Amino acid sequence: MLKSVIASAAPLQRNSLLYSRTVVLAYPLWRRSFMTSGIRRDALTDKPAQTTSVGPHRHDQPGAASQASQLTRADAVSTVPTMVRGDWVLFHPVYTPDELRAVEVRHREAKTLGDKAAFGMVKFARWIFDRVSGYKHVDIPPNDAMTVQERRAAGHLLDDHGWLNRILFLESIAGVPGMVAATLRHLTSLRAMRRDSGWIHTCLEEAENERMHLMTFMTLKEPSLFFRAIILGAQGVFYNLFFLSYMISPRTCHRFVGYLEEEAVLTYTRCIEDLEAGRIPEWTDKPAPEIAIDYWRLPPDAKLLDVIYAVRSDETTHRFVNHSLANLKPSTDVNPFALREPDMHVKGKKIDFDRSEAEQYVRESHEMIEKQKRAERESA
Repeated sequence: MLKSVIASAAPLQRNSLLYSRTVVLAYPLWRRSFMTSGIRRDALTDKPAQTTSVGPHRHDQPGAASQASQLTRADAVSTVPTMVRGDWVLFHPVYTPDELRAVEVRHREAKTLGDKAAFGMVKFARWIFDRVSGYKHVDIPPNDAMTVQERRAAGHLLDDHGWLNRILFLESIAGVPGMVAATLRHLTSLRAMRRDSGWIHTCLEEAENERMHLMTFMTLKEPSLFFRAIILGAQGVFYNLFFLSYMISPRTCHRFVGYLEEEAVLTYTRCIEDLEAGRIPEWTDKPAPEIAIDYWRLPPDAKLLDVIYAVRSDETTHRFVNHSLANLKPSTDVNPFALREPDMHVKGKKIDFDRSEAEQYVRESHEMIEKQKRAERESA
């Protein structure tokens, strides 16, 4: 089937970023073949399937059959399984240890009026949130004599509850833009009866990835009704504002998300620094939640620090992808990440692809497909 799909791809068009959009039909298979870290290596070296982001299916787990029968009987209290692994999530990268530490705090200069407006809104939102949450970052010298408690009392450090509140609120909001963008592009595709050029999938993946961050940290704390009410109000306002804004200027919205993710990378970098310096002693030896071990394929003895490294890498991916998408023409250009994404050694050190780099990246992706096609023909 893949051969027939690729064979149907049209030639290059003069005024288009990429091949005809018909080749995006190859997305589901090739996205998993050429993505980052262990996923790509698995596809090219035929290692066991459980090393990929797809992972083992629920029926592969010990006792899964008995668990399923208990959950599906007529008098079952809940039909939500206690352990789900595998294809219940969309594609997401699984990082190597080197990739996790390849992330750099970067900033893209605001050049256009839309860029400056997006950057200004992000900085203003961060300023407001820092004031409300009582957080004030201070660079602490290595020979500092103040204790952790004294620093916390001065408002220079957050305790574990402060970090959790901050992360839970931010992640509940961060999952909105991707879903809004995917929804609007989905409806446009239906209404115009044309292909989407691969944008919907990437937007959905981002939305779910942010939601999984929230689900992970939710295992560490049960928010109060007051906290949930704040999130409900903030999410409602933000969703509608972003919905209207995306209809007016998708590029500005993707740039806004890119700057938002810059702040997320900075926040998690500071959290990692505090944790590794012993300034969050409550989390020093805290085990990683089971959901995180499953989602990011972490080792069984992983700690919460490993989870935060993985979350920061995800935010770095969103930073790179959204800044790159903001450089394209949303109505005509093909999403360069529909088939694969660079690894973290690129995304962690480079802020974005400009339009020409995106075009070259897509050409390379299709060359990989053609190479694989030839190899299949020769081996047949």
